Amino acid sequence: MIYPILLCAGAIALVCYIREKLRAYSLKAVYLKTLVSVLFLAVGVTGAFRCAGAGKESLLYPFVLMGLLFGLLGDIWLDLKYVFPEKDEPFTYAGFCVFGIGHVLYVVGMLLVWAPEGKPLTVLLPFLLALLMSAVTALLEKPMGLRYGKMKPTVIAYGFLLFSTGTVSGLLAVLHGWRVPALNLIFAGGVLFALSDLVLSGTYFGTGKDRPIDIILNYLTYYPAQFLIASSLLLLA
Repeated sequence: MIYPILLCAGAIALVCYIREKLRAYSLKAVYLKTLVSVLFLAVGVTGAFRCAGAGKESLLYPFVLMGLLFGLLGDIWLDLKYVFPEKDEPFTYAGFCVFGIGHVLYVVGMLLVWAPEGKPLTVLLPFLLALLMSAVTALLEKPMGLRYGKMKPTVIAYGFLLFSTGTVSGLLAVLHGWRVPALNLIFAGGVLFALSDLVLSGTYFGTGKDRPIDIILNYLTYYPAQFLIASSLLLLA
């Protein structure tokens, strides 16, 4: 019963946040955004209590919960950069850092639970793909009308971690024949997460890409991503 309530509350809070964000960059918007993030963390906590007896799969929940917590911190810091523009750089770096740690936690948790035994080279494939995707993103900087500046190394490193969530979950889902619902949810969340950050890169490093439609699209992909990843804990055996 609590799960649908949390989802509905998250959807309402998200609409309120987007409305406030489009009106002004304010502490009120930060508070609303924090509320939405607290709600996806609450979904994860609810799932963690339910998967206490899930055997090996229960190893996933501390990693997902910590990843969601780091996501919450990143959400706060990346919005504070707009409220306190004089501290834009430290808040931006802090956001990249904690979100990157979150992706590491997601990936480690998945590998501990679902990595195929005796196939270390197979596990390397999604990381190579993630590295390639990050490199391509960096090479397309100018064609996409972006300017990473001195943050380019940070963007490349973060891109690798970001894409790893999607590529690792995708490979593991394929290896398990798409028969693991929790893993499938993480894969869907990883794809949406990547789409969200690709939109966000235009807002941060592009010109004229912070239109209302860009802001709305960013949050309508990011928050479903986190809620999907959090919901995966509800589907553990």
